[in-house]
Amino acid sequence: MKIFSAKQLSEADKVTTEKHDISSLDLMEHAGTQVFNWLHQRLQGATVPIHIFCGIGNNGGDGLVVGRLLIEKGYNVHIYIANFTDKRSKCFLINYDRIKDTTKDWPLLMTSEKDFPELNDQDIIIDALFGIGLNRPPEGWLKPLIQHINASKAFTLAIDIPSGLYANQALEDAESVIKANHTLTFQAPKLSFFLPETGKFAPFFDIIDIGLDAEHLHKTEPLAQLIGKQQAQQFYKPRQAFDHKGTYGHSLIVAGSYGKIGAAILSAKAAFRIGAGMVTVFIPECGYNIVQTALPEAMTITDKEDDLITDITYNFEPSSIGVGMGIGTKPETVSALEQLFKTAKAPMVIDADALNCISENKNLLKTLPKNAVLTPHPGELKRLIGEWTDDYDKLKKAKTFSKKYEVVLLIKGAHTNVVFNDNLYINTTGNPGMATAGSGDALSGIITGLLSQGYDPLLAAVFGVYLHGTAGSIASQTQGYEAVMASTIIDTLGSAYMSLFEQPEKDTSEKEKKSK
Repeated sequence: MKIFSAKQLSEADKVTTEKHDISSLDLMEHAGTQVFNWLHQRLQGATVPIHIFCGIGNNGGDGLVVGRLLIEKGYNVHIYIANFTDKRSKCFLINYDRIKDTTKDWPLLMTSEKDFPELNDQDIIIDALFGIGLNRPPEGWLKPLIQHINASKAFTLAIDIPSGLYANQALEDAESVIKANHTLTFQAPKLSFFLPETGKFAPFFDIIDIGLDAEHLHKTEPLAQLIGKQQAQQFYKPRQAFDHKGTYGHSLIVAGSYGKIGAAILSAKAAFRIGAGMVTVFIPECGYNIVQTALPEAMTITDKEDDLITDITYNFEPSSIGVGMGIGTKPETVSALEQLFKTAKAPMVIDADALNCISENKNLLKTLPKNAVLTPHPGELKRLIGEWTDDYDKLKKAKTFSKKYEVVLLIKGAHTNVVFNDNLYINTTGNPGMATAGSGDALSGIITGLLSQGYDPLLAAVFGVYLHGTAGSIASQTQGYEAVMASTIIDTLGSAYMSLFEQPEKDTSEKEKKSK
């Protein structure tokens, strides 16, 4: 699924009206009807008060359409117009006249704070103040209005985007943004829904197809691509009857130091669980008995040193390499890492302390293997690409880094971003239970295991993040967020694979109809 900018969606709106000979007013009516249908299906005529706050642009026009349709169905509707300027959109004015013909209770024109209505906890609020065309924070009494809405405990539904939030630019004033409980967004989700600083204003959303021209959207290069189940299904490489372990490659996991051998075990086990045919673990000598006992499926090579890695040598040609988990940043390890970067031919995943070694020794950047997958957590990312002013600046710096060094760069988070050159892929799976020690080690092993099976580095990163998040979600469903551990995520990878092709169960009523 594509994510478009506000400008691109505006252009799509224009193309649609011209190409299909329909008016903007018709599009607004269709959009408002879709929102009404969503509400009516859930409310089923409930008498709860519904407060609709409308701006005087097209988003406000959408709100008026919804209000008119709700009134016609007998709902208890109260409409308020934020009358802050005399510049009104044409479609807003037409729908304003239409709603005046529908009800005796005309919309209240608000001109100051004294017009703010009382809002009760059990009420429903529909936010239609500002849409994606907003280019500056709400001013004057509009900010107190937004704060008045946010202060209530009423359920707040935003139309297209929470008012005050931009579709694809940095937040300027967090106190001037509606904190929506749910958002019904038009045609495609907005980039701001998936970034840490802005995503909290739109924690849940549904996408409403308002009929924008599909051909135009298909040809439009998006800001980002959203990776869900439908996309992940296309990534999967099915296995054949006569395949063998050699078909699925031999992963080399270079990890661990004294006290951190667990990182090597987690990564190696994840590489196995995701489907690598063979896995060899390169560790300091102190970890030999631990790995052989904890993971008998793995082969083990040890460094000459007991406590740390100083010389990464192996006598086979790996299909993929995962390096950095728990290796530390001692000078001897940095030297070994530099040599590995210079000599290794296999696709590589670089994580954890390997990234810290790079940050502390910038000369290593010159030896970074092309198309390597880098998997930093936020702190490691900051040390790698530098400080950023906001999430959009972070994305810009990440893209610059990816292009300069020709690598795939992950930005871990609630919606992990995968950056390659100017391309951005946003993951949709996972949950807060995955914020646990070793989860990143598991992800590195997963991507390494996918690389060994012949997945392209970018695809391995995007697919690996999806499966990692899916496994975490499945684990949390049975154990709860708090009980999820990295080993639980790894053990659930098989279920994550199986979930790719599971069909949702049909509801009972449909089953009963078929049985009759």
